[in-house]
Order: sequence, then structure tokens, then C-alpha cells
Amino acid sequence: MTEQSKLLGPAEIRDLAELLDIQPTKKLGQNFVIDANTVRRIVKASGVSAGQTVVEVGPGLGSLTLGLLEVGASVVAVEIDRRLAAQLPVTVELFRPGAPLTVITADAMTITELPGEPTSLVANLPYNISVPVLLHFLEYFPQIASGLVMVQSEVGQRIAATPGSKIYGSPSVKAAWYGVWRTAGQVSRQVFWPVPNVDSILVRFERREQPGTESERLATFSLIDAAFQQRRKMLRQSLSVVLGSSAEASARLEAAGVAPTARGEELTVLDFLSIARSGA
Repeated sequence: MTEQSKLLGPAEIRDLAELLDIQPTKKLGQNFVIDANTVRRIVKASGVSAGQTVVEVGPGLGSLTLGLLEVGASVVAVEIDRRLAAQLPVTVELFRPGAPLTVITADAMTITELPGEPTSLVANLPYNISVPVLLHFLEYFPQIASGLVMVQSEVGQRIAATPGSKIYGSPSVKAAWYGVWRTAGQVSRQVFWPVPNVDSILVRFERREQPGTESERLATFSLIDAAFQQRRKMLRQSLSVVLGSSAEASARLEAAGVAPTARGEELTVLDFLSIARSGA
């Protein structure tokens, strides 16, 4: 078996699915990557190198897992489907014997501890839970310094959006609390099985020091949620739900140096933090 043949292709993916009696489901967001070149492209874009420990959420049948192991990384894989979790070590042993893999069978949203102190997150995230999973891992695992995720194109664009754009929203601001985000290329629908009815995109992030304390983060995120639940309203109106009244909201906004007539999509995460701090 040559070095270039040690990743899963369409035939292997379908054989594994048949072996496990798996019909990919929309509920779990299961769309398996069947193209080795795409896997290697994702791994390269992630910046992962030999010796790093990576956490992968939703490894599925192991396409990306094998790609990460191929470059010499250690992988901690979190998989909710027990059949997939049980098969993954078998597949890895067949394609890359002795590779450093740890499998955790659990819902990613319940994970608060990880072995091996992974410093990177690389994953093909299920479309329906991509943002909550991302924010959960960034909150609970400060040692994760960088990473790359493949998500639905519209979601990825929103995460990486900057203030003032029409797609800038709650996910954009919350993600910015943790670091710097940028899109890193589109992914064709045709490299998945089954072929999804949405486009995918790669999003890369680099963590930076958080701008405030944990209590300030909670207060800031509460303001962000309020601002974008009624994004067409002026902040003095949308934030009154959290701050008590339009008059109180206006006072807090002015104290933070933000115009009460502004709207949420105009503000950076630091602006929201300033508003949270203005009541201290």
C-alpha cells in the first residue's frame, strides 16, 4: 500500500457504511468526504504539523482522521454515533497501524475535558450544530490555539464576517471574542457522500487573548443576543430588554461611547464589551 493510497476513497467509504449498516442521516449532519485530495487540502490549510495533538469533532468514517494522522499529528476524535466510534480505531489500524488515535464516544456539546491537551481543532462539522460546537470548544478548551472547520458556506461566511456587512451577526461577534477568523476556500458538493444540498466552506481561526473576564464574557454575550434578536431596531430599543429600559440603555450606550441610535451590526465585540462594562 503506497503512501498516497492510505486515505479513504469512494469505494472504501461505501464499503464501511454498508459494513456498519449506516444510512447517512440529515439529523446528525452526516456527509462523508470521499475525495483524498480534498482531505489533504483541508489538512494543509489547517496548518497542523507532526507532533501536534488535534481534536476532531464528528470524524465519521475516518477520512479526515487519516489525513491528520498522515502528517504525523495525534488525533482525539469525538464521535456521538457508537457504531462509527467503534469502527474508527479498526479503520485506522488497517490504514495506518499504530497511529496515535484516541476516540471519545460522546455528544461534543457535553465534553468538558479532553486527553492529550489538543492545541488545534480540525473538523468537518455537522451543519446543524456547527456554531454551538465551535463556541463550546473555544470556551472550555483555552489550549486550542488555532484550527480549521468545514461548515455550510453561509454559516462560515457569517462566522468570519466583519462589522457593517449584512451577514454580520451574533456568531460573528461571539467568535471574535476568542480570536481572528477568515475563510480559507470553498469545498465542492461533489466530494461528499451523499451529496449535500448546500455548499461548504473552510474557516480558519487563530486564538487571541480574550478581551475580558468570564463574567464580562457572559454579560457581553447577553447583550449580543439581545442586539441581534431585533437587529433592525436601534440599540437603545433592542438592549432595553436586557438593561431595563430605553432610557437606561441609552445612558449605558453613551457611557460606552456608542450612539444609542446605532444597530448591532455596526459594533465590534470590544464595543459590546464596553457596554457591558459601562454598568460596573
